[in-house]
Amino acid sequence: MFLIDRRQMLTLAAWSAATTKAWAQSPMHPQERALYEAAKREGEVTWYTGQYSAEPSEAAGRAFTARYPGVRCNVVRTTSQVAFQRLSQDARAGVGQCDVFSSTNGGHYIQLKRQNRLMQFRPVNADGLLPILRVSDPDNYFQSSFIGIYLMAHNTRLVSETEAPKSWTDILDARWKDKLAVGHPGFSGAIGLWALQMRRMFGPDYLVRFERNKPQVGRSSIDPVTMMTAGERAVGVAVPSATTLTSISRGNPLRLIYPTEGVIAALSPSAIPNNAPHPNAAKLFMEFTTGPGLSTAVRTLFNESLRPEVPPPDGSRPLDQVTMLAPSMEEAERGVPEVREVWRELFGV
Repeated sequence: MFLIDRRQMLTLAAWSAATTKAWAQSPMHPQERALYEAAKREGEVTWYTGQYSAEPSEAAGRAFTARYPGVRCNVVRTTSQVAFQRLSQDARAGVGQCDVFSSTNGGHYIQLKRQNRLMQFRPVNADGLLPILRVSDPDNYFQSSFIGIYLMAHNTRLVSETEAPKSWTDILDARWKDKLAVGHPGFSGAIGLWALQMRRMFGPDYLVRFERNKPQVGRSSIDPVTMMTAGERAVGVAVPSATTLTSISRGNPLRLIYPTEGVIAALSPSAIPNNAPHPNAAKLFMEFTTGPGLSTAVRTLFNESLRPEVPPPDGSRPLDQVTMLAPSMEEAERGVPEVREVWRELFGV
């Protein structure tokens, strides 16, 4: 287990502050400058996000305002499914409250695009993203803005490293009954992707066998980290590496498990609804999410960097050393709703 001591935390905080300040004061490219001038007249941007947890979401909002004084970022952080439900409720009510929508469920964007509910826009800063993120939608209705790594973890006081599960199939063993925790695909897009990927890899009975071990089901993928930290459950399933590493850095007895088959990778985009009340601020925020500012703000809280010039978070494996598993957006759109219904029938929640 790694633990960041006070000196390291102060050093990291100083690096983050210096880097953020340098970025905030760096020259703006022409499109960014023009959008900023227009966004100042709008005064704010509202971000519906289920991608980052609360703390890095708020850090990103502060970094945006530091870069663009006079444009307030209203962070509305929920799970991805709840964010999509809120956006859908806005549409049914005929109101526009969301300027930028960020979900871990790629199927949301396929659906929104088909319904002509998104605005076309490609940020200039997208050209500097990691290569795997540069092309998200060929028609430029959404753009990659997040890499989430979802794996397993265990409480080291309850389960030793030797005894801990090593693969996604290990947790089907009866010895893990009443010792597992997981989120809910009805609330978390990432859990929907995990459940869909498990069924694709191991067959439709995977969730049936998983349910037999009576995992404690939360809502967000973050909830199992809380359960493990409290000692309520020994192993967290499909937990975000960032939240787990944050908990570890604070002295909690947790350890990441990189399953032998690979990790679930949520390479997720953001998009601007076509009824965004602050369209220029929304476009400016898209420039921010694809630029170095977002990656600088979130990597100190152990989230993956989207840019080659911003280093990966401490304690994580380099992405080129990790096997990443993920359904395509089209597969997610078709498969996640089905998985949610299967889940509710199996688990009764």
